[in-house]
Amino acid sequence: MEKSYETLTLECLGELATVVINRPDALNALNTQVIADLRQFVADVRSEEGAEVRSILITGSGEKAFAAGADIRELAEMTPAEAEEHSAAMQDFTRTLETLDLPVIACVNGYALGGGLELALACDFIYATENARFGLPEVSLGLIPGFGGTVRLPQRVGPGMAKELIYTGRNMPAQEAYRIGLVNAVFASKDDMLDAAAATCREIAAKSPAAVANAKRTVDAAAGLPTAEGLLVERAAFGRAAGTEDARIGTKAFVAKQKPEFTGR
Repeated sequence: MEKSYETLTLECLGELATVVINRPDALNALNTQVIADLRQFVADVRSEEGAEVRSILITGSGEKAFAAGADIRELAEMTPAEAEEHSAAMQDFTRTLETLDLPVIACVNGYALGGGLELALACDFIYATENARFGLPEVSLGLIPGFGGTVRLPQRVGPGMAKELIYTGRNMPAQEAYRIGLVNAVFASKDDMLDAAAATCREIAAKSPAAVANAKRTVDAAAGLPTAEGLLVERAAFGRAAGTEDARIGTKAFVAKQKPEFTGR
């Protein structure tokens, strides 16, 4: 997939698409143009031209920031109605990103604050460098998280920890984020992080695309449900998986002790 965007750089190596938010002078802050470009990227991935993409990495340019939040200069000029509309646009995008049938990994270097952390939370999981810092500082500006932070952070780390982070506006280093389960792994350098994320994507790409998509939808659909209801969601999804072409290919290859050649159907 070959596309160009005003505030993003895109590198596609085979089935892996790496998206870099490219506003280093503004610490990769998420202004309206970045959001528009991210929305267009997701639309491009969902198009026929993006069919070869099997996994996505999102990171920020430079070493200082993944994304240091929303563009405060823009927010300062917004009316309440405009702020709500801005929130709706970003929530719509993060929900679209979250429901992609592909694995999406946030690779956080430097600051992931405010909207930057909310963008990372919409990804399937987060890798970080040692210099990464995470937080939702909106209360320091008289605001609250508006891009999904009050919903997704409690789901990731529990309501008590999320409330402490949101109420105080405190930001935390990568190792603390790892300790509370916000981050999956921490790496010494950005290159190490991106190499590890790409290796994880290659590992996932060797599996059935249909099964990975089904698993993602099932985990998300069952999240927060009582156990009995979640098991019903899983039961139905397991039945759908059993009816796919990939399931027939995978089970037959296992019995024959061969490598499966999945079709994604």
